[in-house]
Amino acid sequence: MLNKTLWKLGVGLFAATLASATLAATPTSVVIDVHLISEKGVGKSIGTVRASETKNGFLLLDFNLSDELPPGGHGMHIHENGNCGPAQKNNETVAGLTAGGHYDPLKTGKHEGPSGKGHLGDLPILYVEVDEDGAQEVTHSLVAPRLRLADILGRAIIIHAGSDNFSDEPASLGGGGARIACGVIPTK
Repeated sequence: MLNKTLWKLGVGLFAATLASATLAATPTSVVIDVHLISEKGVGKSIGTVRASETKNGFLLLDFNLSDELPPGGHGMHIHENGNCGPAQKNNETVAGLTAGGHYDPLKTGKHEGPSGKGHLGDLPILYVEVDEDGAQEVTHSLVAPRLRLADILGRAIIIHAGSDNFSDEPASLGGGGARIACGVIPTK
């Protein structure tokens, strides 16, 4: 009886230690360095995005980007792979293609935006505005209600040239077009 009790206590302590180690290994926030990208590769840094979780568990993205992005709306997504390099598609070199497709762990194959039931990696639109003096800076926050920080670690965030209509019609993947900026999301 004593051996059985000690064994249960040992298993309980092991489980508590493992849970503690797992929690300690998961960061509470990460800083993502964002770079311009082209068919030639990864270019200069344009700032950072801090990813963290809100008290409700939602993913919060705090942007601090320079004036390198064109004004207007830009589609944004979490992509499968933590790589921002170019790759070949249909005999053309495509910027950021090594990041893979939109993060879609449930294999929905649908682009329905951050509140839809499609790709989990669909993010809200990033707006770049120019102030009255012509200065341009992106320093605002967005919430991705279906994502948690653990979901995005080791993946990439891609910013597209155009906006996103959160549909696959009339153009696939929201019609955002070319990938113009990318950041590899650290794992810790």
